[in-house]
Amino acid sequence: MITAKNLTKKYGNFLALNKLNLQVNSGEIFCLLGANGAGKTTTISLFLNFIEPSSGEARINGMSVVENAIEIKKHIAYIPENLMLYPNLTGMENLKYFSGLAGKFPESARLEELLHEAGLQASAYHRKVSSYSKGMRQKVGIAIALAKDAKALLLDEPTSGLDPKASNEFSVLLTKLSKRGLAVLMATHDLFRAQDTGSHIGIMKNGVLVENLISKDIPLSELEKVYLNHMTNQR
Repeated sequence: MITAKNLTKKYGNFLALNKLNLQVNSGEIFCLLGANGAGKTTTISLFLNFIEPSSGEARINGMSVVENAIEIKKHIAYIPENLMLYPNLTGMENLKYFSGLAGKFPESARLEELLHEAGLQASAYHRKVSSYSKGMRQKVGIAIALAKDAKALLLDEPTSGLDPKASNEFSVLLTKLSKRGLAVLMATHDLFRAQDTGSHIGIMKNGVLVENLISKDIPLSELEKVYLNHMTNQR
């Protein structure tokens, strides 16, 4: 569902991403770990077609994200570190608006079902988003993904700044989405969430995917050792 083939991005002489190859199938959660500047956000941005690759290819659902930019938007949902919603609209109104942009027009009762499925408390449905916590805004983002019937979900540091309870709730939601068949690619600094939630873990350094691990095969303590070894090795 999410595929990179020799995906490369250069800014002048700076190599931000170097021949990335990865595959995320439907129902999988692939977590990208790495320090700031490792290439995680560049990877997400390339799949979203925010930037174009210098070489190689990013594909969603078998389609090039560059050659099929409009069609791809129907199949993906994106939740950044700080999800931008309209603060003067309610959660319901934001969900209705963004669903409409995707060509989906659920009835009000269905919109409430989606917000409930995303874990938002009923008392917040008709409150302005300006009163929401970050965790609540992320849940509206999940509801938008559900309303779009997205096949791929791209996340950039979605749990940054969340308290442990909200972070755990978000991880549970991601697991539910993966069980529905979504392919999830998430950039994160959180080793614990990556090991606990992800089906696969990639470690990036200097634009290179230096590890591609299966989560269930590596305990958290070992993952931490592998990660720190890469981060402290200057080569």
